[in-house]
Amino acid sequence: MEDKRLIIARRTAQELKDGDYVNLGIGLPTLVASCLKDGVNVTFHTENGMLGYGPYPLVGEAEADLVNAGKETISELPGCCYFSSADSFAAVRGWHLDVTVLGAMQVSRKGDLANWIIPGKMIKGMGGAMDIVNGTKKVIIAMEHATKDNKPKILDVCTLPLTGAVVVDLIITELAVIEVTAEGLLLKEIATATTIEAVQSLTQPKLTIAKDLVRF
Repeated sequence: MEDKRLIIARRTAQELKDGDYVNLGIGLPTLVASCLKDGVNVTFHTENGMLGYGPYPLVGEAEADLVNAGKETISELPGCCYFSSADSFAAVRGWHLDVTVLGAMQVSRKGDLANWIIPGKMIKGMGGAMDIVNGTKKVIIAMEHATKDNKPKILDVCTLPLTGAVVVDLIITELAVIEVTAEGLLLKEIATATTIEAVQSLTQPKLTIAKDLVRF
């Protein structure tokens, strides 16, 4: 069976358009940089101060000083540039990013996002997500549909501390593509190997089914 994370990353990459400026969150979203279709050129931004980076380097070609916000080594593309974190967040707060792709612990039916802490557990820090979700034109959540014990991560109301309120535009999982609308959650696509009923059983809010529902 294909890795869920790769299924999600490949489908997410299809949302990126030629010319987009894109921020990829740590974890699963970083895989998206390696899944772009030929001919689609986007400029990736990382909040620690790099613009125009590429996919993970090949074995033996990693440069220890070239890292993303998750401390993973990345590659340079022609035209890549570097700047301070202050300048990086000035770009975010100036609404210069077209898309951000983030992971999530929970997303609500209204598009609230919780992705930075589980109370009582140790974390490295909140990172830049709180700024990024409020300073990007489109926020995509790329995550596995359910928890390890098969509990919904898409909820009526988030129970964890929020990263941002009403900020999510699109949710992409290994099972479905769901748009967050003012009327609720719209199921736009489902995976070939699943059913609407299976997706709904792992989703707490009631889903509205798109008339032109397709499979991916």
